Amino acid sequence: MAKKGMNLRKGAGLLLLLVFGCAAPLSQQARSQVTYTGSFSALAKEAQKFIGETTILGGKIIDVTAVTEGSELTILQLPLDQNQRPVDEDRSEGRYLIRFQRFLEPEIYKKGSLITAVAKLTAVEIRAIGQFDFAYPVFQEVELKVWPKSQPSGPLFHFGVGVGAAF
Repeated sequence: MAKKGMNLRKGAGLLLLLVFGCAAPLSQQARSQVTYTGSFSALAKEAQKFIGETTILGGKIIDVTAVTEGSELTILQLPLDQNQRPVDEDRSEGRYLIRFQRFLEPEIYKKGSLITAVAKLTAVEIRAIGQFDFAYPVFQEVELKVWPKSQPSGPLFHFGVGVGAAF
């Protein structure tokens, strides 16, 4: 009987590992490189102090630009939910740039798309937003996830009892 209970615990553990392991949008390899887990506002406020740190970021694409070295995304920062998906709401702690050493197709990386990234802070760059000078933290991409528009941000499983029909 003890052996049966042990197998049941192993099976339950494996199931939990599969459920939560598959829910992670970023690879374990990328997540293992994270060295900064504080707030984006603290990082942006004193970005020079955090150069070289790697963090997980979320947001909405504002612009994609092809540059000589590859591509650059301008991102509106958004908080992440428990699945590391950006929560598209009226709460942002600023903007940032992510640079890539490859070309990003603008039809895939569309304005308004939600992203989650592991990226390394490399610089701070001053750019104008209208007539206001804004200090953008500049990141180098480690890994990027573009979220499909139709994917829900809640759990990807549902329990229920009953009869249903579709027409």
